Amino acid sequence: MNRIHLTQLAVLVLFFASTSLTRAQTAKPVKFYMKAAGGYFFSVSPGQFPDVGPYPPRDQRNAVNPATGETTVISEKVLTGSYGAGARGGLTFGYQLNPYLALEGTFNYFRSRENLMTRNITTIEGTTTVAGSVESRGYVNAVDFAPSLVISPGYDKLNPYVRFGMVVPLWGRLNIETDATRTSAVPGQPANVVAQTSIHRKEEVHPNPTIGFQGALGATYAISPRLDIFLEAEYRNVPVKSKNKEVTIYDERTTVINTTNGQVISQQSRGLGDLSTAERETRYVTILDQNSNTPIGSSGTETNYKNDDAPADELKSYINIGGLGANLGIRIRF
Repeated sequence: MNRIHLTQLAVLVLFFASTSLTRAQTAKPVKFYMKAAGGYFFSVSPGQFPDVGPYPPRDQRNAVNPATGETTVISEKVLTGSYGAGARGGLTFGYQLNPYLALEGTFNYFRSRENLMTRNITTIEGTTTVAGSVESRGYVNAVDFAPSLVISPGYDKLNPYVRFGMVVPLWGRLNIETDATRTSAVPGQPANVVAQTSIHRKEEVHPNPTIGFQGALGATYAISPRLDIFLEAEYRNVPVKSKNKEVTIYDERTTVINTTNGQVISQQSRGLGDLSTAERETRYVTILDQNSNTPIGSSGTETNYKNDDAPADELKSYINIGGLGANLGIRIRF
């Protein structure tokens, strides 16, 4: 009997030991996880936009006297804003150090909303007839990497957290698209013969390397042992300084037309390959002086520089692609 009891006891001990081991293995915390999220951000630190070539960030209305060519400013407004407003999507790789601390690295893609950077409309004095117009709009595409530290109380179901860290832009472009029109007199021709010019151009501003900062307040909600959803409010501050600029699209067409009968007298065009190096490429500098490659005049729509065969010099500009927004996503634990 004693042997039977001892055998039964040994079996029970082994059973409970194996059960406890199984539970311990099941309860082993998950270390690695991945998050996918999307969100929208709003501008919180608007500033004055940079110049677009010779055009300052103004929304301006002018009137021109066709007899004398004198131009009068009717109204003018400074254009301000930020490139921090827009949509963002991200993929995060995380590691749970303990129930309260985690390390994350996030790759984000950002597309800002389009901003009006300059607008200049000139009408013939005393009429609503447009003699010329220039309008430029810009938007930012960017990819960044954001390492961060996450702190939470470690709750199982609904777990609030704070997250903070850096933002390291990996790639980005400020894209500026400009459309311009102009109607002008043709030397040696009667007043009813005019030249109508239209220009469409796109330029890309390349940034200097920079580092920004980010912080978030959010919460995760467990749907299953390995799947959570999360919602967070995030703030980013990412100032960006321009490095250089390149015109990537240029289409100019000029038509000389008889406005009385609509007859086209002549046509000519300029493309990207017709631009000089100075018209096509720009270096951003902190100081302009007498040695800088700046414009010295123009011939029609063509701008002449001190050295047409070298990039032009312009003053550096600054934009901010940070903002305040919300992210919604899922977290998968492995």
